Parts: sequence; structure tokens; C-alpha cells
Amino acid sequence: MTADAVRDPALPGRLLTTERDALIPLLRSRPDADFALPTAACPGWSVRDVLAHCSSALIRVVERRLEKGVFSPEANDRDIAERAEWTNQQVVDELERGMTEAGPAIARTSGVLDLIALGEWVHAGDVREVFGEPGAYEGAGLPDALALLTRTTRERGHLPLHADLDDLDEPLRLGDTAGDRTPARFIGDAATLVRLYSGRSVEGRTYELAGAEAKELNIFG
Repeated sequence: MTADAVRDPALPGRLLTTERDALIPLLRSRPDADFALPTAACPGWSVRDVLAHCSSALIRVVERRLEKGVFSPEANDRDIAERAEWTNQQVVDELERGMTEAGPAIARTSGVLDLIALGEWVHAGDVREVFGEPGAYEGAGLPDALALLTRTTRERGHLPLHADLDDLDEPLRLGDTAGDRTPARFIGDAATLVRLYSGRSVEGRTYELAGAEAKELNIFG
């Protein structure tokens, strides 16, 4: 195992708190009408629905309520419905608590919950994109997000990919490192790479992908 594939137990929590410090002030500054805006990344869900899903998932981690099927589509819809009578600010309050407290809980696991932090960070990008704010799928948390993405794809034996990123000096090598398959090749910026791996739209973005189809990269699909 290479050094950059070794698990850092503190990384998921660091990613969450870094994102918390940027996202929560943004959310508290937005009018209630913005929480009702639809999200393109999560069809059928509003901004509020995405935030309620994020906050409930993190609180389940904090409170160790992780029964089988807890993150199924049906369970996600149920968690959102349970918060239907909450104010938007109550949802934001819960999200802030979750982003603050979930890191230590995730660190105590063997890594099985690490991907939750990456999913939360991606959802923050979904919200930024709806608001037309800069920094969707990038920002201060990007280095930790890329590190978590790299390790996750390697541990899962995902298809190998060599990524030459416009905004990083060194290339990333994601996915299976056994050498049984010629790596696919990506050239573009890091935010576009994140979009591909999270199944988000890359319409209008400039990049090159050879040796794989975009749908093969999605780790959340």
C-alpha cells in the first residue's frame, strides 16, 4: 500500500469542519425562498431537502443510529419528511452540529463511514451551484476531498485512472493500482474530476477523458 493510500482517521472530520466554516455562514445569509429552490444534482429535492438529508445523515453517525438500510432512498425520504415542520434555520443548526461532531465518530470506525464526509462535501457543492456561488466542488476542502476520493477508489478496486489536473502540480492516480488494466486518462480541472466521480453534470466544462466512459467513474451511482 502506498503512503497516500493509508487512512488518515482525522481527514473526514477535517473535510467536514472546513466545509462547515464556509457553508454555514452562507446558508444563514440566504432568504427562506432560496431553500425552496430545486437542485439539478438531486432531482425532486429542493435545497432544503438536500440540507435535511445531510444533517440527518450526520446526526445518525453522531448518535450511532446506523441500522441496516439507514441510507436507502426510502430512509432518506423519511428523514426529510420528519423535518418538514422545522424552520430552515433549525435544519441549518442541525447541519452545523453534524458537521462539527461527526468527524470524531467517523474517525473511530475502520473507514467504512469515511465516504459520508465526501458525500456531504459534494452536496455542499450542489447547494453552491444552485445559488450561483463560486467554489462548487472545490474550495478549501478540495485537497482533503481528493485524498479521500483517491483512497476510496483504490480500496474499492475502481477502474484505474491517471488524472492530469490543471490546478495541481502532481498527477493523481485513482482506482486499482494492480496494473491489470491500462489506466484511463483524464485531463482537466479538479472540480470537473469531482463532478465525474460524483455523477454531477459536466455540461459546458472543458476536459478530456480517454479509456473510460464518464458513467464508469461515478462512485455514488
